[in-house]
Amino acid sequence: MTTATAETDLTTADSPAEAESSRGVRDVPDLVRRRLSTLDNRLDPYSWLVTAVIVTAAAILRLAGVSKPKGYIFDEVYYPTDAWDMLQHGVEWDEKTNGPAYVVHPPLGKWLIALGEKMFGNTELGWRFPAAIAGTLMILILIRVAYRMFHSIVLAGMAGLLMTLDGFQLVLSRTSLLDIFLGLFILLTFACMVLDRDHYRRRWKRALAGGFDSTATHRIPRIVPWWLLAAGVCFGLACGVKWSALFFAPFFAGLVVAWRWQARRSARVRGPFVAGILGDFGYLLLSFVLTIVFYLATWAGWFVTDTGYFRHYREANGMSEPPVLGALLNLMHYHSEAYNFHSGLTDRHTYQSWPWQWMLLGRPVAFYWNGNGSCGAPSCAAEILLLGTPILWWSFLPALVALVWFGIARRDWRAYAIFSGATASLLPWFYFAVADGRTMFSFYLLPGLPFLILAVVYVLGAIMTPPGGMAAGAARTDRQLIGTVVAATYVVLVALCFAYFFPIFVGTTMPYDDWSVRMWLGSRWI
Repeated sequence: MTTATAETDLTTADSPAEAESSRGVRDVPDLVRRRLSTLDNRLDPYSWLVTAVIVTAAAILRLAGVSKPKGYIFDEVYYPTDAWDMLQHGVEWDEKTNGPAYVVHPPLGKWLIALGEKMFGNTELGWRFPAAIAGTLMILILIRVAYRMFHSIVLAGMAGLLMTLDGFQLVLSRTSLLDIFLGLFILLTFACMVLDRDHYRRRWKRALAGGFDSTATHRIPRIVPWWLLAAGVCFGLACGVKWSALFFAPFFAGLVVAWRWQARRSARVRGPFVAGILGDFGYLLLSFVLTIVFYLATWAGWFVTDTGYFRHYREANGMSEPPVLGALLNLMHYHSEAYNFHSGLTDRHTYQSWPWQWMLLGRPVAFYWNGNGSCGAPSCAAEILLLGTPILWWSFLPALVALVWFGIARRDWRAYAIFSGATASLLPWFYFAVADGRTMFSFYLLPGLPFLILAVVYVLGAIMTPPGGMAAGAARTDRQLIGTVVAATYVVLVALCFAYFFPIFVGTTMPYDDWSVRMWLGSRWI
Protein backbone atom coordinates (compact mmCIF):
# COMPACT_ATOMS: atom_id res chain seq x y z
CA MET A 1 0.00 0.00 0.00
CA THR A 2 1.14 3.52 -0.65
CA THR A 3 0.65 6.62 1.41
CA ALA A 4 -0.96 8.84 -1.17
CA THR A 5 -3.54 11.52 -0.50
CA ALA A 6 -7.14 11.56 -1.60
CA GLU A 7 -6.12 13.54 -4.63
CA THR A 8 -3.38 11.23 -5.82
CA ASP A 9 -5.22 7.99 -5.08
CA LEU A 10 -2.72 5.20 -4.45
CA THR A 11 0.50 6.15 -6.18
CA THR A 12 2.34 9.21 -7.32
CA ALA A 13 2.68 7.54 -10.70
CA ASP A 14 0.23 5.29 -12.54
CA SER A 15 0.77 1.57 -12.47
CA PRO A 16 2.20 0.12 -15.71
CA ALA A 17 -1.22 -1.25 -16.63
CA GLU A 18 -2.90 2.10 -15.95
CA ALA A 19 -0.22 3.98 -17.82
CA GLU A 20 -0.57 1.65 -20.80
CA SER A 21 -4.34 2.02 -20.83
CA SER A 22 -3.90 5.81 -20.83
CA ARG A 23 -1.59 5.98 -23.85
CA GLY A 24 -2.99 8.27 -26.44
CA VAL A 25 -4.64 10.51 -23.83
CA ARG A 26 -2.52 13.44 -24.89
CA ASP A 27 -4.77 16.38 -24.05
CA VAL A 28 -5.34 15.52 -20.40
CA PRO A 29 -2.72 17.01 -18.08
CA ASP A 30 -0.67 14.34 -16.37
CA LEU A 31 -1.66 15.60 -12.91
CA VAL A 32 -5.37 15.37 -13.72
CA ARG A 33 -4.98 11.93 -15.26
CA ARG A 34 -3.08 10.76 -12.20
CA ARG A 35 -5.66 12.14 -9.79
CA LEU A 36 -8.46 10.36 -11.64
CA SER A 37 -6.58 7.08 -11.84
CA THR A 38 -8.34 3.89 -10.74
CA LEU A 39 -7.59 0.20 -10.66
CA ASP A 40 -7.14 -1.18 -14.16
CA ASN A 41 -10.16 -3.33 -15.05
CA ARG A 42 -8.21 -5.96 -16.93
CA LEU A 43 -8.20 -9.42 -15.43
CA ASP A 44 -5.35 -9.99 -12.98
CA PRO A 45 -4.92 -13.78 -12.70
CA TYR A 46 -2.62 -13.53 -9.67
CA SER A 47 -5.13 -11.59 -7.58
CA TRP A 48 -7.83 -14.10 -8.47
CA LEU A 49 -5.51 -17.00 -7.65
CA VAL A 50 -4.94 -15.56 -4.17
CA THR A 51 -8.67 -14.97 -3.85
CA ALA A 52 -9.48 -18.56 -4.85
CA VAL A 53 -7.00 -20.08 -2.40
CA ILE A 54 -8.20 -18.04 0.59
CA VAL A 55 -11.90 -18.45 -0.21
CA THR A 56 -11.45 -22.22 -0.60
CA ALA A 57 -9.80 -22.41 2.83
CA ALA A 58 -12.57 -20.25 4.29
CA ALA A 59 -15.27 -22.45 2.77
CA ILE A 60 -13.70 -25.60 4.22
CA LEU A 61 -13.53 -24.08 7.70
CA ARG A 62 -17.14 -22.93 7.50
CA LEU A 63 -18.69 -26.01 5.93
CA ALA A 64 -16.75 -28.87 7.52
CA GLY A 65 -18.89 -30.38 10.28
CA VAL A 66 -21.42 -27.54 10.05
CA SER A 67 -24.26 -29.91 10.96
CA LYS A 68 -22.77 -30.38 14.45
CA PRO A 69 -23.82 -29.94 17.16
CA LYS A 70 -27.22 -31.47 16.70
CA GLY A 71 -30.33 -29.51 17.50
CA TYR A 72 -30.91 -25.78 17.77
CA ILE A 73 -28.24 -23.64 19.40
CA PHE A 74 -28.89 -20.19 20.86
CA ASP A 75 -31.35 -18.20 18.66
CA GLU A 76 -31.67 -21.03 16.15
CA VAL A 77 -34.84 -21.81 18.07
CA TYR A 78 -36.40 -18.87 16.18
CA TYR A 79 -35.10 -18.37 12.65
CA PRO A 80 -34.86 -21.91 11.22
CA THR A 81 -38.33 -22.73 12.54
CA ASP A 82 -39.70 -19.51 11.03
CA ALA A 83 -37.98 -20.35 7.75
CA TRP A 84 -39.51 -23.82 7.65
CA ASP A 85 -42.97 -22.41 8.38
CA MET A 86 -42.48 -19.88 5.57
CA LEU A 87 -41.90 -22.75 3.16
CA GLN A 88 -45.22 -24.24 4.21
CA HIS A 89 -47.38 -21.13 4.61
CA GLY A 90 -45.56 -18.27 2.87
CA VAL A 91 -45.29 -16.40 6.19
CA GLU A 92 -44.07 -17.10 9.71
CA TRP A 93 -46.50 -19.38 11.53
CA ASP A 94 -47.41 -20.10 15.14
CA GLU A 95 -48.00 -23.83 15.46
CA LYS A 96 -49.60 -23.44 18.89
CA THR A 97 -52.40 -21.21 17.65
CA ASN A 98 -52.35 -22.50 14.05
CA GLY A 99 -52.20 -18.90 12.88
CA PRO A 100 -49.69 -16.29 11.75
CA ALA A 101 -46.80 -15.57 14.08
CA TYR A 102 -45.84 -12.10 15.21
CA VAL A 103 -42.15 -11.55 14.39
CA VAL A 104 -40.09 -8.37 14.57
CA HIS A 105 -37.50 -8.86 11.82
CA PRO A 106 -38.06 -8.60 8.05
CA PRO A 107 -38.30 -11.88 6.12
CA LEU A 108 -35.29 -11.99 3.76
CA GLY A 109 -32.82 -13.64 6.13
CA LYS A 110 -35.36 -16.33 6.94
CA TRP A 111 -36.10 -16.87 3.25
CA LEU A 112 -32.38 -17.45 2.69
CA ILE A 113 -32.35 -19.99 5.51
CA ALA A 114 -35.42 -21.55 3.90
CA LEU A 115 -33.42 -22.08 0.69
CA GLY A 116 -31.06 -24.36 2.60
CA GLU A 117 -33.98 -26.17 4.20
CA LYS A 118 -35.52 -26.61 0.76
CA MET A 119 -32.28 -28.22 -0.44
CA PHE A 120 -31.37 -30.35 2.58
CA GLY A 121 -34.58 -30.55 4.60
CA ASN A 122 -35.39 -29.25 8.05
CA THR A 123 -32.02 -30.38 9.40
CA GLU A 124 -28.93 -28.80 10.88
CA LEU A 125 -27.26 -28.85 7.47
CA GLY A 126 -30.34 -27.34 5.88
CA TRP A 127 -30.63 -24.34 8.17
CA ARG A 128 -26.86 -23.70 8.62
CA PHE A 129 -25.69 -24.16 5.04
CA PRO A 130 -26.92 -20.72 3.83
CA ALA A 131 -25.10 -18.99 6.69
CA ALA A 132 -21.87 -20.80 5.78
CA ILE A 133 -22.22 -19.71 2.16
CA ALA A 134 -22.95 -16.12 3.21
CA GLY A 135 -19.90 -16.07 5.48
CA THR A 136 -17.69 -17.41 2.70
CA LEU A 137 -19.06 -14.85 0.21
CA MET A 138 -18.22 -12.08 2.67
CA ILE A 139 -14.59 -13.11 2.52
CA LEU A 140 -14.63 -13.23 -1.27
CA ILE A 141 -16.12 -9.74 -1.51
CA LEU A 142 -13.78 -8.33 1.14
CA ILE A 143 -10.72 -9.53 -0.80
CA ARG A 144 -11.95 -7.92 -4.02
CA VAL A 145 -12.88 -4.67 -2.24
CA ALA A 146 -9.48 -4.52 -0.55
CA TYR A 147 -7.72 -5.17 -3.86
CA ARG A 148 -9.65 -2.36 -5.55
CA MET A 149 -8.98 0.05 -2.68
CA PHE A 150 -5.32 -0.77 -2.02
CA HIS A 151 -4.21 -1.97 -5.48
CA SER A 152 -2.19 -4.62 -3.66
CA ILE A 153 -2.55 -8.39 -3.89
CA VAL A 154 -0.69 -8.75 -0.59
CA LEU A 155 -3.01 -6.44 1.34
CA ALA A 156 -6.11 -7.86 -0.31
CA GLY A 157 -5.04 -11.37 0.60
CA MET A 158 -4.24 -10.21 4.11
CA ALA A 159 -7.77 -8.79 4.53
CA GLY A 160 -9.36 -12.04 3.38
CA LEU A 161 -7.06 -14.14 5.53
CA LEU A 162 -7.77 -12.12 8.68
CA MET A 163 -11.52 -12.56 8.22
CA THR A 164 -11.01 -16.26 7.49
CA LEU A 165 -9.13 -16.56 10.77
CA ASP A 166 -11.64 -14.65 12.87
CA GLY A 167 -13.59 -16.80 15.30
CA PHE A 168 -16.45 -14.29 15.53
CA GLN A 169 -17.19 -14.46 11.81
CA LEU A 170 -16.58 -18.22 11.78
CA VAL A 171 -19.14 -18.92 14.51
CA LEU A 172 -21.79 -16.74 12.87
CA SER A 173 -21.05 -18.45 9.54
CA ARG A 174 -21.82 -21.81 11.16
CA THR A 175 -24.97 -20.74 13.01
CA SER A 176 -28.40 -19.97 11.60
CA LEU A 177 -28.82 -16.38 12.75
CA LEU A 178 -29.68 -13.34 10.64
CA ASP A 179 -26.59 -11.21 11.23
CA ILE A 180 -24.33 -12.99 8.75
CA PHE A 181 -26.78 -12.16 5.94
CA LEU A 182 -26.96 -8.55 7.09
CA GLY A 183 -23.16 -8.36 7.04
CA LEU A 184 -23.06 -9.82 3.54
CA PHE A 185 -25.47 -7.29 2.03
CA ILE A 186 -23.91 -4.31 3.82
CA LEU A 187 -20.48 -5.31 2.49
CA LEU A 188 -21.95 -5.88 -0.97
CA THR A 189 -23.48 -2.38 -0.85
CA PHE A 190 -20.10 -0.89 0.01
CA ALA A 191 -18.44 -2.90 -2.77
CA CYS A 192 -20.89 -1.45 -5.30
CA MET A 193 -20.16 2.04 -3.99
CA VAL A 194 -16.42 1.57 -4.48
CA LEU A 195 -17.05 0.30 -8.01
CA ASP A 196 -19.25 3.34 -8.63
CA ARG A 197 -16.45 5.62 -7.46
CA ASP A 198 -14.04 4.07 -9.94
CA HIS A 199 -16.63 4.11 -12.73
CA TYR A 200 -17.34 7.81 -12.16
CA ARG A 201 -13.66 8.69 -12.31
CA ARG A 202 -13.01 6.60 -15.43
CA ARG A 203 -15.89 8.27 -17.22
CA TRP A 204 -14.55 11.69 -16.28
CA LYS A 205 -11.12 10.82 -17.62
CA ARG A 206 -12.67 9.50 -20.82
CA ALA A 207 -14.71 12.70 -21.22
CA LEU A 208 -11.62 14.87 -20.76
CA ALA A 209 -9.70 12.75 -23.24
CA GLY A 210 -12.58 13.22 -25.70
CA GLY A 211 -12.20 16.99 -25.60
CA PHE A 212 -14.56 17.97 -22.77
CA ASP A 213 -13.35 21.27 -21.28
CA SER A 214 -14.18 21.12 -17.60
CA THR A 215 -12.67 24.57 -16.88
CA ALA A 216 -14.86 26.45 -19.37
CA THR A 217 -18.32 25.34 -18.27
CA HIS A 218 -20.40 24.40 -15.27
CA ARG A 219 -21.84 21.48 -17.19
CA ILE A 220 -20.69 17.94 -16.45
CA PRO A 221 -20.79 14.86 -18.68
CA ARG A 222 -23.79 12.57 -18.45
CA ILE A 223 -22.67 9.58 -16.36
CA VAL A 224 -25.24 6.92 -15.48
CA PRO A 225 -24.14 5.40 -12.13
CA TRP A 226 -25.13 1.79 -12.66
CA TRP A 227 -23.11 0.62 -9.68
CA LEU A 228 -24.71 3.22 -7.42
CA LEU A 229 -28.12 1.92 -8.42
CA ALA A 230 -26.90 -1.61 -7.71
CA ALA A 231 -25.83 -0.38 -4.27
CA GLY A 232 -29.41 0.77 -3.68
CA VAL A 233 -30.67 -2.71 -4.54
CA CYS A 234 -28.17 -4.37 -2.19
CA PHE A 235 -29.02 -1.92 0.58
CA GLY A 236 -32.71 -2.72 0.19
CA LEU A 237 -31.85 -6.40 0.64
CA ALA A 238 -29.79 -5.55 3.73
CA CYS A 239 -32.79 -3.74 5.22
CA GLY A 240 -34.85 -6.81 4.32
CA VAL A 241 -32.72 -8.80 6.76
CA LYS A 242 -32.58 -6.36 9.68
CA TRP A 243 -33.59 -2.73 10.07
CA SER A 244 -30.26 -1.89 11.69
CA ALA A 245 -28.91 -1.68 8.13
CA LEU A 246 -30.45 1.83 8.11
CA PHE A 247 -27.65 2.97 10.42
CA PHE A 248 -25.33 2.89 7.41
CA ALA A 249 -27.55 5.02 5.14
CA PRO A 250 -26.33 8.55 6.04
CA PHE A 251 -22.69 7.46 6.16
CA PHE A 252 -22.84 5.74 2.79
CA ALA A 253 -24.72 8.64 1.20
CA GLY A 254 -22.11 11.06 2.53
CA LEU A 255 -19.34 8.96 1.01
CA VAL A 256 -21.01 8.98 -2.42
CA VAL A 257 -21.38 12.77 -2.41
CA ALA A 258 -17.82 13.31 -1.17
CA TRP A 259 -16.29 10.93 -3.71
CA ARG A 260 -18.10 12.59 -6.61
CA TRP A 261 -17.16 16.06 -5.46
CA GLN A 262 -13.51 14.98 -5.22
CA ALA A 263 -13.62 13.52 -8.73
CA ARG A 264 -15.00 16.77 -10.18
CA ARG A 265 -12.42 18.79 -8.29
CA SER A 266 -9.69 16.53 -9.64
CA ALA A 267 -11.10 17.14 -13.14
CA ARG A 268 -10.80 20.91 -12.50
CA VAL A 269 -14.51 21.59 -12.73
CA ARG A 270 -15.47 25.12 -11.76
CA GLY A 271 -17.47 24.98 -8.54
CA PRO A 272 -17.11 21.18 -8.25
CA PHE A 273 -19.66 20.83 -5.45
CA VAL A 274 -22.43 22.94 -6.95
CA ALA A 275 -21.78 21.68 -10.49
CA GLY A 276 -22.94 18.15 -9.82
CA ILE A 277 -24.79 18.20 -6.53
CA LEU A 278 -28.26 18.04 -8.11
CA GLY A 279 -27.26 15.01 -10.15
CA ASP A 280 -25.66 13.40 -7.11
CA PHE A 281 -28.78 13.80 -4.99
CA GLY A 282 -31.00 12.82 -7.90
CA TYR A 283 -29.24 9.52 -8.41
CA LEU A 284 -29.06 8.97 -4.64
CA LEU A 285 -32.82 9.48 -4.53
CA LEU A 286 -33.28 6.98 -7.37
CA SER A 287 -31.02 4.54 -5.55
CA PHE A 288 -33.14 5.03 -2.43
CA VAL A 289 -36.29 4.32 -4.45
CA LEU A 290 -34.72 1.03 -5.53
CA THR A 291 -33.93 0.35 -1.88
CA ILE A 292 -37.60 0.73 -0.99
CA VAL A 293 -38.77 -1.37 -3.94
CA PHE A 294 -36.46 -4.25 -3.18
CA TYR A 295 -37.15 -4.00 0.54
CA LEU A 296 -40.86 -4.35 -0.13
CA ALA A 297 -40.10 -7.26 -2.47
CA THR A 298 -38.64 -9.17 0.49
CA TRP A 299 -42.17 -9.08 1.98
CA ALA A 300 -43.63 -10.82 -1.07
CA GLY A 301 -44.85 -13.79 0.98
CA TRP A 302 -46.74 -11.44 3.28
CA PHE A 303 -48.28 -9.52 0.36
CA VAL A 304 -49.45 -12.49 -1.72
CA THR A 305 -51.08 -14.38 1.13
CA ASP A 306 -54.00 -13.38 3.33
CA THR A 307 -52.62 -15.07 6.43
CA GLY A 308 -49.70 -12.85 7.43
CA TYR A 309 -49.77 -11.11 10.81
CA PHE A 310 -51.59 -7.74 10.49
CA ARG A 311 -52.17 -8.56 6.79
CA HIS A 312 -55.75 -7.30 7.06
CA TYR A 313 -55.38 -5.15 10.16
CA ARG A 314 -57.45 -2.26 8.80
CA GLU A 315 -60.33 -4.45 7.67
CA ALA A 316 -60.38 -6.26 11.03
CA ASN A 317 -60.65 -2.90 12.82
CA GLY A 318 -63.43 -1.42 10.69
CA MET A 319 -61.24 0.78 8.49
CA SER A 320 -61.20 0.97 4.73
CA GLU A 321 -58.62 -1.26 3.04
CA PRO A 322 -58.32 -0.34 -0.65
CA PRO A 323 -56.25 -2.61 -2.94
CA VAL A 324 -52.47 -2.15 -2.77
CA LEU A 325 -52.67 0.98 -0.61
CA GLY A 326 -54.47 -0.91 2.13
CA ALA A 327 -51.78 -3.58 2.16
CA LEU A 328 -49.06 -0.91 2.40
CA LEU A 329 -50.88 0.82 5.26
CA ASN A 330 -51.21 -2.51 7.07
CA LEU A 331 -47.49 -3.12 6.61
CA MET A 332 -46.78 0.34 8.01
CA HIS A 333 -48.79 -0.56 11.10
CA TYR A 334 -46.83 -3.81 11.39
CA HIS A 335 -43.58 -1.83 11.23
CA SER A 336 -44.82 0.61 13.86
CA GLU A 337 -45.65 -2.22 16.26
CA ALA A 338 -42.32 -3.96 15.61
CA TYR A 339 -40.41 -0.72 16.18
CA ASN A 340 -42.19 -0.23 19.49
CA PHE A 341 -41.19 -3.74 20.47
CA HIS A 342 -37.52 -3.09 19.70
CA SER A 343 -37.60 0.27 21.48
CA GLY A 344 -38.99 -1.29 24.63
CA LEU A 345 -36.70 -4.31 24.69
CA THR A 346 -34.71 -3.73 27.86
CA ASP A 347 -34.92 -7.15 29.54
CA ARG A 348 -31.65 -8.28 31.05
CA HIS A 349 -29.88 -11.27 29.48
CA THR A 350 -26.93 -13.30 30.73
CA TYR A 351 -24.90 -12.67 27.59
CA GLN A 352 -25.93 -9.13 26.74
CA SER A 353 -23.18 -6.56 26.39
CA TRP A 354 -22.68 -2.88 25.63
CA PRO A 355 -21.05 -1.42 22.51
CA TRP A 356 -18.00 -0.19 24.42
CA GLN A 357 -17.31 -3.81 25.38
CA TRP A 358 -17.54 -5.32 21.91
CA MET A 359 -14.10 -4.64 20.45
CA LEU A 360 -12.55 -5.49 23.81
CA LEU A 361 -14.35 -8.86 23.89
CA GLY A 362 -15.84 -7.87 27.22
CA ARG A 363 -18.81 -10.25 27.04
CA PRO A 364 -18.90 -12.91 24.29
CA VAL A 365 -22.03 -15.00 23.79
CA ALA A 366 -22.11 -18.71 24.62
CA PHE A 367 -24.03 -20.38 21.79
CA TYR A 368 -23.66 -23.96 23.00
CA TRP A 369 -22.43 -25.89 26.04
CA ASN A 370 -22.18 -29.61 26.79
CA GLY A 371 -20.34 -31.00 29.76
CA ASN A 372 -21.32 -34.65 29.23
CA GLY A 373 -19.08 -35.74 26.39
CA SER A 374 -16.18 -38.20 26.42
CA CYS A 375 -12.65 -36.81 26.19
CA GLY A 376 -10.46 -39.21 28.21
CA ALA A 377 -10.48 -36.95 31.27
CA PRO A 378 -12.57 -36.95 34.46
CA SER A 379 -14.42 -33.83 33.35
CA CYS A 380 -15.09 -32.66 29.80
CA ALA A 381 -16.44 -29.56 28.11
CA ALA A 382 -17.67 -28.63 24.66
CA GLU A 383 -18.60 -25.03 23.92
CA ILE A 384 -19.33 -22.78 20.97
CA LEU A 385 -18.39 -19.30 22.10
CA LEU A 386 -19.03 -16.26 19.92
CA LEU A 387 -15.57 -14.85 20.50
CA GLY A 388 -13.46 -12.83 18.10
CA THR A 389 -9.88 -14.04 17.65
CA PRO A 390 -8.38 -12.02 20.54
CA ILE A 391 -5.16 -10.77 18.92
CA LEU A 392 -7.14 -9.56 15.92
CA TRP A 393 -9.94 -7.94 17.89
CA TRP A 394 -7.71 -6.25 20.44
CA SER A 395 -5.91 -4.54 17.56
CA PHE A 396 -9.12 -2.94 16.22
CA LEU A 397 -9.16 0.04 18.58
CA PRO A 398 -5.51 1.10 18.04
CA ALA A 399 -6.01 0.53 14.31
CA LEU A 400 -8.96 2.94 14.28
CA VAL A 401 -6.93 5.56 16.15
CA ALA A 402 -4.11 5.19 13.63
CA LEU A 403 -6.63 5.28 10.78
CA VAL A 404 -7.89 8.69 11.94
CA TRP A 405 -4.32 9.95 12.10
CA PHE A 406 -3.48 8.73 8.61
CA GLY A 407 -6.75 10.03 7.24
CA ILE A 408 -6.02 13.55 8.53
CA ALA A 409 -2.31 13.53 7.68
CA ARG A 410 -2.69 12.07 4.19
CA ARG A 411 -6.21 13.17 3.24
CA ASP A 412 -6.70 9.62 2.06
CA TRP A 413 -10.18 8.70 0.81
CA ARG A 414 -9.69 5.10 1.87
CA ALA A 415 -9.11 6.06 5.49
CA TYR A 416 -12.32 8.03 5.90
CA ALA A 417 -14.30 5.46 3.87
CA ILE A 418 -13.20 2.68 6.20
CA PHE A 419 -13.74 4.83 9.28
CA SER A 420 -17.25 5.76 8.10
CA GLY A 421 -18.24 2.10 7.83
CA ALA A 422 -16.82 1.30 11.24
CA THR A 423 -18.53 4.31 12.80
CA ALA A 424 -21.89 3.42 11.25
CA SER A 425 -21.70 -0.02 12.82
CA LEU A 426 -20.91 1.27 16.30
CA LEU A 427 -22.09 4.82 16.95
CA PRO A 428 -25.88 4.21 16.77
CA TRP A 429 -25.62 1.37 19.28
CA PHE A 430 -23.83 3.72 21.70
CA TYR A 431 -26.81 6.05 21.41
CA PHE A 432 -29.36 3.30 22.12
CA ALA A 433 -27.26 1.95 24.98
CA VAL A 434 -27.16 5.37 26.67
CA ALA A 435 -30.63 6.61 25.68
CA ASP A 436 -32.80 3.64 26.60
CA GLY A 437 -30.56 0.82 27.82
CA ARG A 438 -31.76 -1.45 25.06
CA THR A 439 -30.82 -5.13 25.27
CA MET A 440 -28.03 -5.82 22.78
CA PHE A 441 -25.40 -8.42 21.98
CA SER A 442 -21.92 -8.46 20.52
CA PHE A 443 -23.07 -10.06 17.26
CA TYR A 444 -24.71 -6.74 16.35
CA LEU A 445 -21.20 -5.65 15.35
CA LEU A 446 -20.92 -8.22 12.54
CA PRO A 447 -21.73 -5.73 9.71
CA GLY A 448 -18.86 -3.54 10.91
CA LEU A 449 -16.32 -6.36 10.99
CA PRO A 450 -15.11 -5.92 7.36
CA PHE A 451 -14.38 -2.25 8.03
CA LEU A 452 -12.49 -3.02 11.25
CA ILE A 453 -10.37 -5.56 9.38
CA LEU A 454 -9.76 -3.07 6.56
CA ALA A 455 -8.59 -0.59 9.21
CA VAL A 456 -6.01 -3.11 10.46
CA VAL A 457 -4.89 -3.87 6.92
CA TYR A 458 -4.64 -0.17 6.10
CA VAL A 459 -2.34 0.43 9.08
CA LEU A 460 -0.23 -2.62 8.25
CA GLY A 461 0.09 -1.34 4.69
CA ALA A 462 1.17 2.07 5.97
CA ILE A 463 3.85 0.42 8.10
CA MET A 464 5.09 -1.49 5.06
CA THR A 465 5.49 1.54 2.76
CA PRO A 466 7.54 4.76 2.96
CA PRO A 467 5.74 8.12 3.40
CA GLY A 468 6.16 9.04 -0.26
CA GLY A 469 4.68 5.83 -1.59
CA MET A 470 6.32 3.36 -3.94
CA ALA A 471 7.00 4.38 -7.50
CA ALA A 472 7.26 1.62 -10.06
CA GLY A 473 10.67 -0.01 -10.03
CA ALA A 474 11.83 1.72 -6.85
CA ALA A 475 14.28 -0.17 -4.66
CA ARG A 476 13.03 -1.61 -1.41
CA THR A 477 13.96 0.26 1.75
CA ASP A 478 14.80 -0.91 5.25
CA ARG A 479 11.46 0.45 6.38
CA GLN A 480 9.67 -1.77 3.90
CA LEU A 481 11.61 -4.79 5.04
CA ILE A 482 10.92 -4.12 8.71
CA GLY A 483 7.28 -3.31 7.98
CA THR A 484 6.84 -6.51 6.00
CA VAL A 485 8.31 -8.54 8.86
CA VAL A 486 6.00 -6.81 11.36
CA ALA A 487 2.93 -7.42 9.20
CA ALA A 488 3.85 -11.05 8.54
CA THR A 489 4.50 -11.64 12.24
CA TYR A 490 1.12 -10.14 13.10
CA VAL A 491 -0.73 -12.38 10.66
CA VAL A 492 1.12 -15.46 11.96
CA LEU A 493 0.20 -14.54 15.55
CA VAL A 494 -3.46 -14.14 14.55
CA ALA A 495 -3.34 -17.55 12.84
CA LEU A 496 -1.82 -19.19 15.93
CA CYS A 497 -4.36 -17.51 18.19
CA PHE A 498 -7.17 -18.70 15.93
CA ALA A 499 -5.84 -22.26 16.02
CA TYR A 500 -5.60 -22.14 19.81
CA PHE A 501 -9.24 -21.05 20.21
CA PHE A 502 -10.58 -23.10 17.32
CA PRO A 503 -12.00 -25.88 19.58
CA ILE A 504 -14.34 -23.39 21.29
CA PHE A 505 -15.38 -21.93 17.94
CA VAL A 506 -16.72 -25.27 16.68
CA GLY A 507 -17.75 -27.09 19.87
CA THR A 508 -14.95 -29.66 20.11
CA THR A 509 -15.14 -31.85 23.23
CA MET A 510 -11.99 -31.40 25.33
CA PRO A 511 -10.83 -31.85 28.94
CA TYR A 512 -12.39 -29.26 31.20
CA ASP A 513 -8.97 -27.93 32.18
CA ASP A 514 -8.09 -27.31 28.53
CA TRP A 515 -11.32 -25.38 28.13
CA SER A 516 -10.75 -23.44 31.33
CA VAL A 517 -7.30 -22.12 30.33
CA ARG A 518 -8.86 -20.63 27.21
CA MET A 519 -11.12 -18.42 29.32
CA TRP A 520 -8.56 -15.61 29.36
CA LEU A 521 -10.88 -13.04 30.92
CA GLY A 522 -12.33 -15.42 33.48
CA SER A 523 -15.97 -14.89 34.38
CA ARG A 524 -16.43 -12.34 31.57
CA TRP A 525 -16.06 -15.20 29.08
CA ILE A 526 -18.01 -17.80 31.05
